[in-house]
Amino acid sequence: MDKIPSTDQSSDKLHILDYWRIIRVRFVTILLVFLLTAVTTTVVTFLLPPTYMALSRISVEKDTSDIAPLLGMQSGPAQFDPYFIQTEFEKIQSQKVLEKVVEKCELTTAWKPDGDDSLGLVKARKRLEKSIDIRQYRNTSIIELRAYDRDKDLAYDIAQALAYEYKSHRSSLQKERVGKGIETLKIRMNEMNAEITDMQGRVDRLRTDLGISDAAGEESYSIIEPEIVRRYAAELITAKGVHTTGITLLEGLKAQSDEQLRASIMTAHPDAQLDSLIRELYTGQQTLANHSIDLGDQHPRIKGLKKVVATLEGQIDDRIHGVLAGLELRVKSSKAQVEQLERDVAEAKQGESDMREKGREYFDAKRELSNTTRIRDTILFRIMQEEVDLELPKSSSVEVIDDADLPEKAVKPNIPLNIALGMVVGLILGVGLAFFIEYLDTSVKTIDDVERALNAAVLGVIPQNVSSLLDEGDESPHAEAYRVLRTNILFAGRQTEDQTTFSVVSGGAGEGKTTTMFNLSVVFAQQGDRVLVVDSDLRRPSMHRFFKVSNNIGLTNYLLGQATIDEVIQTSELPSLHFIPSGKLPSSSMGILSSAK
Repeated sequence: MDKIPSTDQSSDKLHILDYWRIIRVRFVTILLVFLLTAVTTTVVTFLLPPTYMALSRISVEKDTSDIAPLLGMQSGPAQFDPYFIQTEFEKIQSQKVLEKVVEKCELTTAWKPDGDDSLGLVKARKRLEKSIDIRQYRNTSIIELRAYDRDKDLAYDIAQALAYEYKSHRSSLQKERVGKGIETLKIRMNEMNAEITDMQGRVDRLRTDLGISDAAGEESYSIIEPEIVRRYAAELITAKGVHTTGITLLEGLKAQSDEQLRASIMTAHPDAQLDSLIRELYTGQQTLANHSIDLGDQHPRIKGLKKVVATLEGQIDDRIHGVLAGLELRVKSSKAQVEQLERDVAEAKQGESDMREKGREYFDAKRELSNTTRIRDTILFRIMQEEVDLELPKSSSVEVIDDADLPEKAVKPNIPLNIALGMVVGLILGVGLAFFIEYLDTSVKTIDDVERALNAAVLGVIPQNVSSLLDEGDESPHAEAYRVLRTNILFAGRQTEDQTTFSVVSGGAGEGKTTTMFNLSVVFAQQGDRVLVVDSDLRRPSMHRFFKVSNNIGLTNYLLGQATIDEVIQTSELPSLHFIPSGKLPSSSMGILSSAK
């Protein structure tokens, strides 16, 4: 047979038709697995006890009062917090909440095993954990509580109890937490009251022992010495201003002439008497000027007026000198006052310093008393606020939106879904098993498999369940396969002109060697070739049955010299077809075919 090129088997890829061939060949296996799985699923589904589901819904928010707490210190609406919701998820499934549900629904008795009085609390709680399903509505604070049980009444009770027990747990937990905080604050306040009593006694003793006159009340502290210092300092500033003003005025007036003094002294230092004299002088001078026009200098009237004017000028000068002398005395007096006030301020500051040093311990103790009192009052206010806030309703923290309804239909088992899943799983298992068996099956099944395994070309394909062509007749549908095989054999034998003999062998019994050889010889004979068929199968000979002759004498007799060649050759229905049976052979002579003869 012709050789074909060697190919790498691992590089070949399966075609879709190869998959379809595997499914078609293993269809029985797939069908059996499919039916077995589907039937088993259906039977188990109908045998399972029904399970009912009750559902309740709650809205979970952070702890806030239904109304604004004392002084309106409640914050605005809280933003959505996914971590808070997840935390509440775990709290709903906590031991405390579930154990309360177990006790309220009496699950230790309802779930008791046969023969026992009750189920333990821990076992009942663990079973309850498996019987509930908690879900959150997306992007909301609404939580759905589902309870499953074979008893629909018990499923309803569990769903209801879980919602209300969690609500009660949140409320009691909040009150317990705030209550502990209030108790802690009260303990601290009592301690501070005792401290305040001791501090107040110490302050009173220090005030008495040190002789301190504290003008302020109990909530503040003050001594009179700083007030004296401030008053003296203010008087000193005023006196210095007066003294400076007097000196400046006196020096300015002294620097002027008599005429200038008459013009400016009344503005700088008003004086009623001086003002009257200056007015009389101006009047006399005006009268003198008027009369001088009509009268001569020697006129008695003129002389009298001049004498009056001279007298007024003398009086004015005397008054001006008197005013200046008074200003000098005032400057001296203000200077003495400034000096005295400076001494008084220095003495007051020294007195204040001495008093502060003397009363430092007292005022420190009083300051500490005041601070402690304020802290005590703050704690007291906080206690009152928390006690009032604790009594405010907080129903919005956990709100039961929907109460559970008594279930009417069982949710488990879901018969249509289970059967559909069983069919799908059965189909998948069947197909998978078929491909797995095909993977384990190393036998050849296609022409390509044969060519790859033997590295040789296939001469022909013989159908299954083929009988003798002599029995089927000339119009047998199987004859064409043998004719193709004959043609391919002849075509392959052209390379050697004297190639007229060939054998048919296989690795095991019952693989079709005898049928193939007989029908192939029939085809050769029908085409006019002279054919001699030799049955060399000495262990299980069967060719004689196709030729319908006896196997008493044959090849073994010829090889042992018991008969001639003409005696062992037998004829058939076709004139050109002859046959040599295998013949009978003792078991001791099985190695005759390997002999030199």
